[in-house]
Amino acid sequence: MGLLTEILILPAAPFRGVAWVLDKVTQAAEQEYYDPGPVQEALAALERDLEEGRIDDEEFEEREGPLLQRLEEIRSYQLGRAGQA
Repeated sequence: MGLLTEILILPAAPFRGVAWVLDKVTQAAEQEYYDPGPVQEALAALERDLEEGRIDDEEFEEREGPLLQRLEEIRSYQLGRAGQA
């Protein structure tokens, strides 16, 4: 870019900085939201509860369904992101 271009776009610099920060915050939030670790830990804890008799089969299946759906959502997101790269 030439000097003239730099001078002309200089007033937009604060907006570019804010956009960069928002992009980084969005990336961090997506990374945390689509992290399969907490869901896998919840599934493992649920299975332990079943094995130790704290919950019955019916409650296990009731609570397992949403966790498995969430895990599938995460995997679909990750596959979509891998396809974009």
